[in-house]
Amino acid sequence: MSGNSYRLRDGAALLAALVLPFLVALALVPFRADLSATNAALIMVVTVVAVAALGTRVAAALGALGAAAWFDFFLTEPYQQFTISDRADVETAVLLLVVGLIVSQLAVRQRRLRATVVTDTAHLSGLQATARLVESGGSPAAVVEHVRRELVRLLGLRGCRFEYGTLMGRLPRLEHDGSVWLRGRSVITEYADWPEGETELRVVGGGHYYGRFLLDARPGQLPAGQARQVAVALAAQAGAALDTAGLSRQG
Repeated sequence: MSGNSYRLRDGAALLAALVLPFLVALALVPFRADLSATNAALIMVVTVVAVAALGTRVAAALGALGAAAWFDFFLTEPYQQFTISDRADVETAVLLLVVGLIVSQLAVRQRRLRATVVTDTAHLSGLQATARLVESGGSPAAVVEHVRRELVRLLGLRGCRFEYGTLMGRLPRLEHDGSVWLRGRSVITEYADWPEGETELRVVGGGHYYGRFLLDARPGQLPAGQARQVAVALAAQAGAALDTAGLSRQG
């Protein structure tokens, strides 16, 4: 998911945290005479969980606070005031806030864990597909092309090309640990965002240099560290295929 998509989703979650508890509490007003405070509070907790499923911990916490506030305002006496006259309703409102905060944070954590599992599965699938191609005796050119396509998908690149056996110029480099550095004669720079122009990812097999992938990235923040480390592993698989084929080696 791109940075703009994340910002749009988080913005929508914050908007939902502000609006949804208010609308739900307002919708319960016609039924408040027949609805116990406990049941009303449970409905508001469900609202908090819905907000948490959409966005960040901040949005979830804001939703929990909003649910408690609008529960107080619309659903406890005196109505349309941020005060509560009945002690039992006070306890229910406090419990709503506490449970809402706990449940919302758990919901956010579960969503993030689920997203991590999906991402890990996609990364593993890409590595396995490349390994199968290498093991089946695919030509080095086929392996390189497969890895090139995987890099575009994995890193969200505009484009990527492979350059055999040359090291022209000094380009920022995607290193083995997933960091991106430019190592010049007089300055060494580490990047948090994609540098302008191409970034190289070297391909080594059997201790020999065979070439490099030149990554044409969109401007913006670097992908997650795990994605960059998977990219390095894919390049290593291309290097293994090239080394196995015994192609011309660069020292």
